[in-house]
Amino acid sequence: MSNVDENALLSLAGHMRAQAYAPYSGVRVGAAVLVERDGEMRLFGGANVENASFGLSICAERVALCAAVSSGFGGTIRALAVAGPDGATLTPCGACRQFAAEFGDLAVIYTAADTVVRKSIRELLPAAFDSSLLRR
Repeated sequence: MSNVDENALLSLAGHMRAQAYAPYSGVRVGAAVLVERDGEMRLFGGANVENASFGLSICAERVALCAAVSSGFGGTIRALAVAGPDGATLTPCGACRQFAAEFGDLAVIYTAADTVVRKSIRELLPAAFDSSLLRR
């Protein structure tokens, strides 16, 4: 993945952060997903949506992944970018890591200080629960 792709993903994630609904925590998070199908790349975004019943809140990463899947575009999810509050290093929570791992060893992109960090989902979630454990 080129820096242009990473920059585009981080830019969309930052834009989506502004769309977040976070009246309880005040922590606005945006995410973007890069999907490839037959050489065509497409971006999908998501923002966190909180709920007064906190367990029903949904993270930006899962919103973006669901947007990609429900678009009907198909293809392979290649990367997930996360944008949290300015200046904060924010990686996907455990639930989002497990959710993202469903789609293979995609890249996770986020910023730490003024540096762009790129890790695989397997680095962030080693020994993830996956479909191979369901086959007997």
